Amino acid sequence: MTTLVTGATGFVGSAVARVLAARGHSLRLLTRPTSDRRNLAGVDAEIVTGDLTDPESLIRAAAGCRYVLHVAADYRFWVPDPDAMLRANVDGALAMVRAAAKAGAERIVHCSSVATLGQIGDGTPADEKTPTHEADFVGIYKRSKYLAERAVLELAEREGLPVVVVNPAAPVGPRDIKPTPTGKMIRDAAAGRVPAYIDTGLNIVHVDDVAEGHVLALEKGRIGQRYVLGGENMLLKDILGLVADVVHRRPPSIQLPEALVWPAALVMEKLAKFTGIEPMMTRDHLKMARKKMFYSSAKAATELGYQPRPVRLAVEDAVAWFRANGMLAG
Repeated sequence: MTTLVTGATGFVGSAVARVLAARGHSLRLLTRPTSDRRNLAGVDAEIVTGDLTDPESLIRAAAGCRYVLHVAADYRFWVPDPDAMLRANVDGALAMVRAAAKAGAERIVHCSSVATLGQIGDGTPADEKTPTHEADFVGIYKRSKYLAERAVLELAEREGLPVVVVNPAAPVGPRDIKPTPTGKMIRDAAAGRVPAYIDTGLNIVHVDDVAEGHVLALEKGRIGQRYVLGGENMLLKDILGLVADVVHRRPPSIQLPEALVWPAALVMEKLAKFTGIEPMMTRDHLKMARKKMFYSSAKAATELGYQPRPVRLAVEDAVAWFRANGMLAG
């Protein structure tokens, strides 16, 4: 029973690999030749090299696999080359699903994102049935994940492929080596580098619960269905307050209006184009923040038995891991 996981060196992928290993799966993990493999320490698996932009390498990786979990993606909110992200996230996802189908995989789990869902924005949680609107897909990351999910589901329906989609919210926890955008926010807040906030909200979830949700979708998910894998809906102010409480700091108390932050975001974007360094904030960040990004995992709870832990545990685990790995002082 060989199970292929793509993106296994990454934050979510490495957590998925660990849950599968605990379930007794014989693992094959796809990594790029240049990938940082620290997250694979202690995981018993066959390592194969390949790249989402190289379809032949994906076919070789999937050969003989009973199950395929496609977790790999370029997860950044700003990139110097948007076309490269589209190739990885959209073309790569389609190539991986085709490779899994060619291998005769019994079940294919595609990791999408809550970024592909519609947004209500007023604090009411959205779910898998919330209508989507073109204006919801602000920024290249959200657009790439939306296009990838749509293309994968259309291919699966057209060719009768056993695809299940999971839509994780913003994961937090250990092994966030890059770190991800959400992890960077937690780390910076813990270090006292986030003195103010804007009026928005996120759904925060422990990365290990997201991983458990992937495996539950593999085991129990209905073909062609999507499942939100979230945790708790929280205002940004309350998230930063929780981080401050965990590290015994004073929480930020200054709320910044968008009109004040917009010029700073524009300057940061221009500097990023010149330096190639990801900006702390962009205009797309601010556009996304206009709607509270709240979601419901009720469908996953009912159909899969998904039960996420309290968010405080996710923050505590993230802070402890950042400290233990020299990414956060104290």
